[in-house]
Amino acid sequence: MPDVYILGIESSCDETGAAVVCSGQQILSNVVASQIATHQPYGGVVPELASREHLRSIVPVVRQALIEAKQAYGSLDAIAVTQGPGLAGALLVGISFAKALAFALEKPLIAVNHLEGHIHAVLLEQRQSANSDLNFPVLALVVSGGHTHLYLAEVQQNLWTYRNIGHTRDDAAGEAFDKVAKLLGLGYPGGPIIDRLAKHGDPQAVKFQISQMKHADRRDHKQRDQTQNEAAVVVKDAGPHFDFSYSGIKTAVLRYVETQNMKPAMEARRAALAGIGKPLVEDVRKLCDRQTLNLVASFQRTMVNDLVLKTLSAAEEYNVRTLFVSGGVAANHELRTTFEREAAMRGIPVFFPSHALSTDNAAMIAAAAFPKFLRQDFVSMEFSAEAGMALR
Repeated sequence: MPDVYILGIESSCDETGAAVVCSGQQILSNVVASQIATHQPYGGVVPELASREHLRSIVPVVRQALIEAKQAYGSLDAIAVTQGPGLAGALLVGISFAKALAFALEKPLIAVNHLEGHIHAVLLEQRQSANSDLNFPVLALVVSGGHTHLYLAEVQQNLWTYRNIGHTRDDAAGEAFDKVAKLLGLGYPGGPIIDRLAKHGDPQAVKFQISQMKHADRRDHKQRDQTQNEAAVVVKDAGPHFDFSYSGIKTAVLRYVETQNMKPAMEARRAALAGIGKPLVEDVRKLCDRQTLNLVASFQRTMVNDLVLKTLSAAEEYNVRTLFVSGGVAANHELRTTFEREAAMRGIPVFFPSHALSTDNAAMIAAAAFPKFLRQDFVSMEFSAEAGMALR
């Protein structure tokens, strides 16, 4: 079949992305406008500011993506955009622009789930490798600042289906990293900073416990069958779940800081970094004592072990033959190293996206849209953002 050029647009959180991908596997351009500087003073994403920044960036980012791809608006075959999940205001910026573009160009419009995009970030690069054949079922861990999910993925004739077998009950893993970094006065975004600092500390210095899920969650995905003659709803468990919880370890770090009287040093570090225009990780490290570095290393080791062990337990339970790890936290060096070591011991191949495709980007959105294009799974102009959109 002839080449298919899809323009992808991503605006689910704090990065405005546009990319052109050819036939779901060749990245012609991938432009991202980051908002780190905007949100850095607040130690986290401010939704209203994120929406405003998307409005400023969306037009130049799309134009740059087309220039780098050496494509014109008329040469595009479809427009793809993130529908959800994400921040409602941020999503609407991308969706409104995509709708206007598709209407003006008379091109089909494809709505993409952001979580599916992260999964296809792995597939996008895997298709380019010599070993492009995957063994199913695939278990995908999507782990980022806003999500920690486990999905069983299958594909039949370009139709990808997903079954959720695990999710976080509270904080996402990336959110826990950012909140702990903010608490310790390490700067924003916290995940990459902690990853770089952890290698300078002792991961065995502080003992943390991760919450183990012993009871059913109201949000668990279960099958509900109701016969026409019975008013009662019969709930059938769809299988074991492997859920995560990270609010407890965040609180444990806070308690450790309080009991060890670390607050004066934290405030001094925070004030010192505020006086540096654009502090580097090395600047942060010089302001950290041995106790802080040990705390950071111990926190990261506990988080990584929990993510890896629960994911591999799920893989064994469901006889998974391939493992994907994607999302912003997938860029964490210790997480990658631990997954590769532990998965190899169990004979399960594990794949990650490159660092550029781990964080939010539009190339993954365009890649996830390609199977939908082949099925002509297009949306009308009436569709809207779904901030809490589920992946199925």
